[in-house]
Amino acid sequence: MLGANDGIVSTASLVLGVASAGAEHRTILLTSVSGLIAGAMSMAAGEFVSVHSQEDTEKADLAREREELEQDPVGEHHELAGIYMARGLDPALAEQVAAQLMAHDALDAHTRDELGLSSTTAARPMQAAWASAASFSVGAVLPIAVVAVASPAQLIPWVSLASLAFLAGLGAASARLGGAPLWSGSWRVAFWGALAMAITAGAGILFGAVA
Repeated sequence: MLGANDGIVSTASLVLGVASAGAEHRTILLTSVSGLIAGAMSMAAGEFVSVHSQEDTEKADLAREREELEQDPVGEHHELAGIYMARGLDPALAEQVAAQLMAHDALDAHTRDELGLSSTTAARPMQAAWASAASFSVGAVLPIAVVAVASPAQLIPWVSLASLAFLAGLGAASARLGGAPLWSGSWRVAFWGALAMAITAGAGILFGAVA
């Protein structure tokens, strides 16, 4: 949802800025498509770098935990038992659970319960990059489709209204998924999207007049 919102706001704002500066319809369409490609690549690169850093941290934590288990297994056993006691188990049961889990797979037990890591939450840089690029592209395609079918004279109002409708719909969908009030989620996304588009359109008018 967030990536799609970014795609809509970024592309619609770009379209309105260029259109307000007096660019031709063909130029606006080419600019919007270029914005989609650049935005998707930027999202993918940023997400890849960010999640890769997270993955490096996770690997370093695992290496350190593996070393600690080799050097001080007794201390690591007491540490794991302490975690279970903090969660509500009595000391004897916590010691027993820690002993059994460490006998089965000590590194897995500490990875999950001490570090809070699991295979389902592990960092996956490429997956994150593709997901970000795809969600941005889906959002960016919506205002581009409006640009493609709208007449040059009606392009600015059509892109503005359609983009706000798309944003409001996504905001409502996000609110519904999160269990929040639909109206507040829809209004919030639409308001900030409208503000971004208005500022960019104003900049286009200003620089278009200067040019």
